[in-house]
Amino acid sequence: MKVQNALIIALIASLPSVAMAATPPNDAGAIVATAPGKALGASFMDMYATVEAVNKATREVTLKGEKGKLTTIVAGEEVKNFDQIKVGDTVVIKYRAALVLELKKGNKHLVSREEKEVATRANPGEKPSGTVVQETKVMADVMKVDKKNQMVTLRGPNRTVELHIEDAKQLKNIKKGDQVEATFTEALAISVQPATAMPIK
Repeated sequence: MKVQNALIIALIASLPSVAMAATPPNDAGAIVATAPGKALGASFMDMYATVEAVNKATREVTLKGEKGKLTTIVAGEEVKNFDQIKVGDTVVIKYRAALVLELKKGNKHLVSREEKEVATRANPGEKPSGTVVQETKVMADVMKVDKKNQMVTLRGPNRTVELHIEDAKQLKNIKKGDQVEATFTEALAISVQPATAMPIK
């Protein structure tokens, strides 16, 4: 995952550890849709963990995931609301991702890559929480179309990739020299909620 920002506890910094502690996710899924010259893929995952221990001296927080696995993380000094974290609180992690591909014909655009990120966090005195939204937009040239194997070769600013096109009708619209604009969006939200908010099984 590309989202990286020290805005809550090391909850974001150590997300892989939290994710392992909280798997399997309470809720996960995917959405796929197509339209002429466009394709959309989206996925979402919700994970939960319970605060088992808080060491104020070392700023360590021990979390228990849905399978009972314990994970200890360290809340950095940038976490202004550390004192609001209590044993029994629920840590809620929500992850969303979406990829949109759009075929561009006619006017040529420069092969490019753009990134932007927006982050928010809780106000002083509130339970720690925060969100990070990151968007990456890439413009790539269509270098090759292999209709037999339903493969399209795309060259972006940094590398060349091969993309399998599931929908044969979509493939008919793509020709060498066309361009494809890919927009990938990731959103991560982490919040600490009171013990009664959502018990972990």
